[in-house]
Amino acid sequence: MESASESIRELLTQYVELNDEEWEYFSSMLRFRRVRKGEVILAEGSLSTDIYFILNGVLRTYFTNENGEEKTFHFSLENTFATDYESFLKGSRSKYSIQALEESYLALVSIDMLKDTYKSIRDGEKLGRIIAEKYFFLWSGVIQDIYMLTPLERYNNMKCQFPDILQRIPQHYIASYLNITPVHLSRLKRNRL
Repeated sequence: MESASESIRELLTQYVELNDEEWEYFSSMLRFRRVRKGEVILAEGSLSTDIYFILNGVLRTYFTNENGEEKTFHFSLENTFATDYESFLKGSRSKYSIQALEESYLALVSIDMLKDTYKSIRDGEKLGRIIAEKYFFLWSGVIQDIYMLTPLERYNNMKCQFPDILQRIPQHYIASYLNITPVHLSRLKRNRL
């Protein structure tokens, strides 16, 4: 657990400075969770009570459309986070589900812990703002890509953003993320090799 905590500290210090005392306080509140491959850790319609920092593994964020089809919206890999941030902050029902695509090891930050961080850590509010900004830019980028880029451009962007994704994630989830069919994805891959 020590190396897991240090991974989180490294990630957080990319955004704000944490002295040893602040880190000791913050890390004492962290909870850790192992998640099985295929396990849904947040179900659509439930309350998002945690931010999940991915220490190891891959999470998929998705929603179910009116036809009952799952549409993958985002992948979260090591040293990133996942949550339905609107549900997390507002206490509203989640519009998304989050599922582990590999056995994963997560650090959990609750809303109470985040609010406490705002008060007890010198740059706590700045950290919260940066996380919110990253979340906004992430979702904005996904939406822009779907409407403004060709499937090939989306595929190339995905490979830059997630270099080893094709080896780690089933093809039908990747096709869903790109908003194309699995057959179209096979064509793109074949033409890019």
